[in-house]
Amino acid sequence: QVRLVESGGGSVQAGGSLTLSCAVSGYTGRTYYMGWLRQAPGKEREGVATIYTDNGATYYVDSVKGRFTISQDNAKRTLYLRMNSLKPEDAAMYYCAVKTAGDGGGWYGPSSPLSYGYWGQGTQVTVSS
Repeated sequence: QVRLVESGGGSVQAGGSLTLSCAVSGYTGRTYYMGWLRQAPGKEREGVATIYTDNGATYYVDSVKGRFTISQDNAKRTLYLRMNSLKPEDAAMYYCAVKTAGDGGGWYGPSSPLSYGYWGQGTQVTVSS
């Protein structure tokens, strides 16, 4: 069973930085995409950043471009999200998710939560103004 464990969330002031990590275990098959999605209270879950595991191509939602960087360490099977210049509107629960060869689901684009077959439990990010 695929297991994703996020860490690195916390509370920062606006303008600060955080780095989220996601350790992936329990699966040795092919992963296609790994992503970070977030959900703030009262809002829909949205894709923030995605990396195509084969070639490292990345996708970012417009609101985080130039501030967030997604990266992967294949040897450690770990996904990262470096978040700089954080804004109060970045506050949310951040989830790590993966699209694998065997999850049985479709692909609806990197920003759609429906694209990902496995999820972590989330890590909270709070940004104070």
